[in-house]
Amino acid sequence: MSKTNLIQALNAGESHFTKMAKDIWDHPEVGYTESYASSLQAGFLEKEGFRITAGVGEIPTAFVAEYGQGSPVIGILGEFDALPGLSQSVSPDQTPINTGGPGHGCGHNLLGTAGVEAVTALKQLIHEGALPGTIRYYGCPAEELLSGKTFMARDGVFDDLDCVLTWHPGSSNMAANYSMQALTGVEFFFSGRTAHAGAAPHLGRSALDAVELMNVGANYLREHVPDGSRIHYQITNGGQAPNIVPDAASVYYFLRGKDRTAVDHLLDRLIKIAQGAAMMTETSVHWDIKAGCYDTLPNATLNDLMHAQTEIADPILYTPEEEVFAEQLLKSIHPDVLAANPEAAMRSDKSILPTEFINNKQFFGITMGGSSDVGDVSWIAPMGQVMTTCAPLGVQVHTWQATASFGSSIGMKGMHYAAKLMALSAYDLLLNTDGVIEQAKAEFKERVNGITFKAGIPAEVKPPVPAHIKLTVPAG
Repeated sequence: MSKTNLIQALNAGESHFTKMAKDIWDHPEVGYTESYASSLQAGFLEKEGFRITAGVGEIPTAFVAEYGQGSPVIGILGEFDALPGLSQSVSPDQTPINTGGPGHGCGHNLLGTAGVEAVTALKQLIHEGALPGTIRYYGCPAEELLSGKTFMARDGVFDDLDCVLTWHPGSSNMAANYSMQALTGVEFFFSGRTAHAGAAPHLGRSALDAVELMNVGANYLREHVPDGSRIHYQITNGGQAPNIVPDAASVYYFLRGKDRTAVDHLLDRLIKIAQGAAMMTETSVHWDIKAGCYDTLPNATLNDLMHAQTEIADPILYTPEEEVFAEQLLKSIHPDVLAANPEAAMRSDKSILPTEFINNKQFFGITMGGSSDVGDVSWIAPMGQVMTTCAPLGVQVHTWQATASFGSSIGMKGMHYAAKLMALSAYDLLLNTDGVIEQAKAEFKERVNGITFKAGIPAEVKPPVPAHIKLTVPAG
């Protein structure tokens, strides 16, 4: 058996996984409610002979699917949650399927399905005795809430991995040699005393005043934080009516920084501001940590391994119809947004549907502005990650244009390409070709520099799973 057999198995299964990805795209579900997508993937893998562990991290939609036995243990990460408000048809014009409804504007219908596609092809080779070891697919919920993998990591499900691979839909083919920021999500709840705002305002103690004073204090804090830090917030409860002094109000903050230490320091300072606001308004305050992901730790050894597979994997080819769709879609995007796309400057080919793969080693370790809970996993085991072209160059994720792309044949082709890069890389890892696992682990050990992963969400905090979400696949 060889990689040729693996590619043949991947090619043979493409139509099935295109259907799976489109099915999930047709049934978008936001974080912690992904019953349809989770059940679809876990049910398929169970029929394929994988051992399913459901309800991981006390999350009904989180699961692990495992095949094989012994070492090495190689993981592939998947996601399947959608974003609120991004419903959209596969059209170059803004035409939501369900106005105000969710949509796959980050391509997680593709992200998870590519992982299922990869492990299914690898499973066949393990079954035939051509590959040793264990392959795992992780069905990870609520990435958009930046906490699903944190709860899973807190449960220890990544601890015995030798290496892990993942990817993300994008508008280029490239190794993810960059870092992403650590993040803490925290909601502050102020309690005061209600009163008639016109007749007896002096008898009230306004929780909303406390929220507003806290926000003023946080805005002054911005001048005195390390470069690259981000503080942003949303008032989640501003009271019930203008003529009632509100006795309850709340505000939800995202804090971002270069690493967990920086973010933890920001949180300490923000808590002091909240306590000061409570003192000034004679209210009380408590807070709940809702997310606490790490910065991502790229692994050059594994990213180089994934890049090397582009010499073997079939390149993406586009039809004239797909190129026309891409051109029409870009017409809906403001020129300033297109001009600000950093990927455009990296490319030697100027196609709006890029096919070349870039291994941007000059960006290794540079911190980008976003955050992801994949960062947690990258501090537990060596992690390789790529992006592939699933949308025209210039389309930003978390937009309706992205939803349209990720439901189109362009998105599907990028998904199949990613599945091949992950499966071919996992093939080398299972065989430990040229001692690649030891190399990846040595790099990982050097980069973590003695830091032991500790989940950024406290042990007493439970996943915010709606009561109606239930397990649909038997555990074990």
